[in-house]
Amino acid sequence: MVYKKIKLIGTSNQNFQEAIENALVEASKTVRNIVWYQVIEFKGPIKDGKIEEYQAEVEFEFKIEET
Repeated sequence: MVYKKIKLIGTSNQNFQEAIENALVEASKTVRNIVWYQVIEFKGPIKDGKIEEYQAEVEFEFKIEET
């Protein structure tokens, strides 16, 4: 069995979990068989002393389909 990884940055105005889930939703639109994720980094901009956006850099791993 062979796996491949892709890296995405998900964003949210609410929290980091939603940022991860948003990245997964987008990845799932074009990638099948996603089986694993790993958060690489959490970050985000600050404006006027408040968190403006939550960003999660995430790697998703998926199985390569056999032909």
